[in-house]
Amino acid sequence: MLRVTRIEKRGDWDGDCDDRVVLDYDYRHRRRITLATELGVEILLNLAAVPDLRAGDGLLLSNGKTIGVVAADESLMEISCSDPVHLARVAWHLGNRHLPTEIAGNVLRIRNDHVIGEMAVGLGATVREIQAPFDPEGGAYAEASSDSHGHNHNHGHDHHDHVHSAECNHDHHHDHHQAWKPPA
Repeated sequence: MLRVTRIEKRGDWDGDCDDRVVLDYDYRHRRRITLATELGVEILLNLAAVPDLRAGDGLLLSNGKTIGVVAADESLMEISCSDPVHLARVAWHLGNRHLPTEIAGNVLRIRNDHVIGEMAVGLGATVREIQAPFDPEGGAYAEASSDSHGHNHNHGHDHHDHVHSAECNHDHHHDHHQAWKPPA
């Protein structure tokens, strides 16, 4: 089985990849995991620390090829507010609950959670459900990366999972792959 020897952060490599893996947020933060690329190649990610894989990163393999990382669509809530102060207030409440939150322009995105959605509506925000990649902020104590989005998640677990990537628009489709979906 091919092994990942290095992670190339987006912007630090040319982005020209030989294949891709499509992963949700949780699967982009695993220390040890077996992945299947879109072309069906199994690769082993086995690192000393939990990585912070982002869309556009590259996984350099033991055979010299590079696998591009694609963020999978997830069930999210997009929260919009009347003005920047209102948005900051809602963001404070989300942060106070230690919820991973993505700041996407003038909206906040969190994983779909009806209780938190009701809280945001109670604070005067507008909430709508969407399907989109999830790329939350790293936090104040995160490791900095060249694109200022890097962070290190230590989830206190050492999973060894097997994941298949989802089919998506790419130069080579293989319909014999079963689409990977994040666990429920």
